[in-house]
Amino acid sequence: MHRHLARLSGAARRADRARRPALRPPGAWGSGPFDRPRERDYLLHEAGEVLPAVLDACGVEGAALFGHSDGGSIALLAAAALPERVTGVIVEGAHIFNEPVTIAGVEQATSAYASTDIAARLVKYHGDKVDALYHAWTDTWTAPWFRDWSVEARLPGIQCPLLVIQGEDDEFGTLAQVRGMVDGASGPARALVLPNCGHTPHREARAAVEEAAVKFLRAVD
Repeated sequence: MHRHLARLSGAARRADRARRPALRPPGAWGSGPFDRPRERDYLLHEAGEVLPAVLDACGVEGAALFGHSDGGSIALLAAAALPERVTGVIVEGAHIFNEPVTIAGVEQATSAYASTDIAARLVKYHGDKVDALYHAWTDTWTAPWFRDWSVEARLPGIQCPLLVIQGEDDEFGTLAQVRGMVDGASGPARALVLPNCGHTPHREARAAVEEAAVKFLRAVD
């Protein structure tokens, strides 16, 4: 994923020449170890505590956020919690609630991890933290205590422009997620649903994502 987002970041930089810090969750390559067990509010913690600390450390007063999957949910929550600092949000494959399709997709990912070479292919991104990071994700989203998770009530706090990107065939979420984000945000919001595309639009439909993202960032700059 990081390889393709790097290309997108390059396109965005050419559009606005802005410096944007990269946030990696605990356990990801180049980050520190897990210092907090994953709980029901882990995305709120990342959005409300970790991200503002990163912005402060980088001397960034305001920023446009781009997040994929969990990162998309974090970006949405950050926009709601920090309306004075978040100038725009692009998300792809984000979630605002857990649903049967999400759980089924994560269960399939768990089986694939055990029976294929996924772990070996992720080493270049996450090093020796692959197992911990992968199981933190799968164990959380399939846990009984996480099945009714939702952040829909926080969406009205999003006042900045919002672009919601999702593959029509996303294996982890239905288009109800997209409708909920667009309808729930208080600011201007629009959706880009990509046909013949799954959970990783930046890889499966890179040109379309780059074009939409650059256009969006130019408009909110």
